[in-house]
Amino acid sequence: MKVTLKNLGKKYEGRENFTIRNIDLEIGDQEFCAILGPSGCGKSTLLRMIAGLNSITEGELYFDERLMNNIEPKDRDIAMVFQSYALYPHLTVYDNMAFSLNMKKESKDIIHKRVLEAAEILQITDYLYSRPSDISGGQRQRVALGRAMVRKPKVFLMDEPLSNLDAKLREHMRVQISRLHKNLGTTSIYVTHDQTEAMTMADKIILLDGGIIQQVGTPYEFYNKPRNVFVASFIGSPTMNFIEGNMKDGVFTSKSGLVTIHPVGEDIQILKPYEGKGIKVGIRGERFLRGQEQGSVFFATVDVIEMLGKEQLLYTKLDDGSEIVVSMPGHYDYEDDGRYEFGFDATALHFFDAETGERIN
Repeated sequence: MKVTLKNLGKKYEGRENFTIRNIDLEIGDQEFCAILGPSGCGKSTLLRMIAGLNSITEGELYFDERLMNNIEPKDRDIAMVFQSYALYPHLTVYDNMAFSLNMKKESKDIIHKRVLEAAEILQITDYLYSRPSDISGGQRQRVALGRAMVRKPKVFLMDEPLSNLDAKLREHMRVQISRLHKNLGTTSIYVTHDQTEAMTMADKIILLDGGIIQQVGTPYEFYNKPRNVFVASFIGSPTMNFIEGNMKDGVFTSKSGLVTIHPVGEDIQILKPYEGKGIKVGIRGERFLRGQEQGSVFFATVDVIEMLGKEQLLYTKLDDGSEIVVSMPGHYDYEDDGRYEFGFDATALHFFDAETGERIN
């Protein structure tokens, strides 16, 4: 089912400003869409508007061609999984999963078939007759997913379903949910504040800030073509480095004068109108090169080293005290307080207007 949002907005009674404003979006049939953003940006509010749990102040919501603004949640053919598992503690796993079908008075044969199908996909068949208190957090979350699955909804909504799990289990459940989406062939909308979840699971990402869409695109587009400084700084770990300065005679020079960059390729022409204007250059940590590999562009002193195995993060300081985080292969030898020269991969630079924050190249 296709989900379309046209100029959608939400304003709570007694508040001066809109929580959500001017949301224009189309989520394709069977697409996995992640709504991403920092706490308080309005992502859960938006999901609840799609679910019918929050009213719509302005704009229109369509499922395929049907206007849904005033349709009750129970009539929207959706299923929702929350951050809290919301399982009935006195019921078995089987009965929790079958609950909604029992309420719809489905036949026992259909209920049994759907519960067993979902349990097999989610690998919880062995726990069907256990109670929620007797199984782990990850298993409880799979039960919550299974309870939604058995309804065979047209739209599957998930509101930070993994946030209560530990890191290892979250990683495992990301794979499980991705497989589940492929098996169901259902339109899935997934709210998260975790960029890793969005980048690894979604076909399409919507990044919100202050109730406004900052960018819509694929994970590749978010990482390699961020629309503005906010998007560039939100996506990626460690966060993108930014160096502020000016263009003069076709060369970027940082405010401190310690870093100079010669744009290459199409960037040379694109940056000509910015001659004498403020520019922010963004570069991801893995796009730095050792000075020996591409000439010295700047010198920096290593302040802290985080060894991660195959890579190491070098938290370096320039002579003016500004910090740049550099990612290097783990087998390279660096020392605390050592002074080293670094270069750029000039084809991987992101240029932003220093005043507006919008992307230039």
